Amino acid sequence: MKRALISVSDKTGIIDFAKELTNLGYEIISTGGTHKALEDAGLKVIGISDVTGFPECLDGRVKTLHPSIHAGVLAIRGNEEHMKQLADLGIDTIDMVVVNLYPFKQTILKPNVTREEAIENIDIGGPTMIRAAAKNYQDVAVVIDPKDYEKIIAEIKETGDISVDTKFYLSAKVFMHTSHYDSLIAEYMKKAAGIEQFPDTISLTYEKVQEMRYGENPHQKAAFYKEVGAGEGMLTSAVQLHGKELSFNNINDTNGALELLKEYTEPTIVACKHSNPCGVASAETIYEAYVKAYNSDPVSIFGGIIVANREIDKATAEEINKIFVEIVLAPSFTKEALEILEQKKNIRLLTLEGIDKKQPKGSIDIKKVSGGILVQDIDNELLNENELKVVTKRKPTEKEMEDLLFAWKMVKYTKSNGIAIGKDKQSVGIGPGQVNRIWACKQAIEHGIDHLGADTVKGAALASDAFFPFPDCVEECAKAGITAIIQPGGSIKDQASIDACDEAGIAMVFTGMRHFRH
Repeated sequence: MKRALISVSDKTGIIDFAKELTNLGYEIISTGGTHKALEDAGLKVIGISDVTGFPECLDGRVKTLHPSIHAGVLAIRGNEEHMKQLADLGIDTIDMVVVNLYPFKQTILKPNVTREEAIENIDIGGPTMIRAAAKNYQDVAVVIDPKDYEKIIAEIKETGDISVDTKFYLSAKVFMHTSHYDSLIAEYMKKAAGIEQFPDTISLTYEKVQEMRYGENPHQKAAFYKEVGAGEGMLTSAVQLHGKELSFNNINDTNGALELLKEYTEPTIVACKHSNPCGVASAETIYEAYVKAYNSDPVSIFGGIIVANREIDKATAEEINKIFVEIVLAPSFTKEALEILEQKKNIRLLTLEGIDKKQPKGSIDIKKVSGGILVQDIDNELLNENELKVVTKRKPTEKEMEDLLFAWKMVKYTKSNGIAIGKDKQSVGIGPGQVNRIWACKQAIEHGIDHLGADTVKGAALASDAFFPFPDCVEECAKAGITAIIQPGGSIKDQASIDACDEAGIAMVFTGMRHFRH
């Protein structure tokens, strides 16, 4: 008679699975709460202590950690010496291990969980058993996922046994699972112990949200994963109300727009295209903000992403519905707004609670390179107001300073080399991702003139994500009538740009902080 050891924290489907195994001739061994659940369901179950000859002890910490269990799991059936030793020791083989682990993840996600509670939910016997069974996959089937119960029963009924290929598949799932489980523990312990953020080794673990239709291009496969414990305000927590499945590019573009949106507290719209802002505006109402954002670049917004930090109402929905956009993300939609926007079958409508919440301190940014990864702190600072320094003879007016800070927020989320121009809480022109700064500057000015007119560009404020290596950008600003500039400073030729500003009557502020975005 074959024997199955069953000990599960997640008891989904376990009663039916155990009944099927019993009907197929398996003898069931079990522990603790699982033993009771199976027995209460009318199943004949052998207690673990009856196998080990040793009582469960230390509040259940020690149950399966015994040679009578692990020898029965690890013995290679085709090894005569192994089988002789089992016979001499009076140990029977175990043919199936059905185990899932203590709910460590669910425990650490509880509010105000104590360190003692978290550590008590670190499983010891479970990982040891499933790893042992996975190592000996040729002879032992190890089952950790209730989704596999039906597949296993069907295979036994059809062939009388579980194939080696299926056992190897189950074994692979074990090592993927224990790796994830241990990574969660390691990350929790690292933070609790105050260990440096970038230790000698790093193990990152994420959970799949969904498969993608494809990646950046149709020939690339892709999937979307989330950080364990990612909470309110994170894109992984967004709820889709309507429209086609999100694509790889949809998610990437929306994330860029969302992170920029978090910099603003007033009713604000951010329109984004290819991860770059193309229209940003704040106003007293979300409707006014949308109209301003749209007018700042009515060409680029077509086919783009729109994110809002206030509820989308009927009037705003009517305006959005006049053009084609891929996604609208907001804290909520009125009933009337949804009825209007849902007229378009494919538009994706998403809601996100806590849309203004930024990523928590200690979050990291990861970039993949050939053969490795680059890991850094997220860029969660905007500027240090105490380090702002007016370097020109003329100081910016209060109104110019407001425009400068508005533009500085935009340029932080514009691909480098990046330039952003703002005026009256509206983006005037954005020059993203150029290989030199003067091109980005000219592009931003040209876009402003093309879409809002030369009069709007005059008196506007310009932000640069990094310093000016030459005074050429200042000279272009002077030609366009831009009256204030904000930039990090730090070039060996800063004085040339300062002198050019003074000659043109432009006020310039140094932040001492740059925002490259590659």
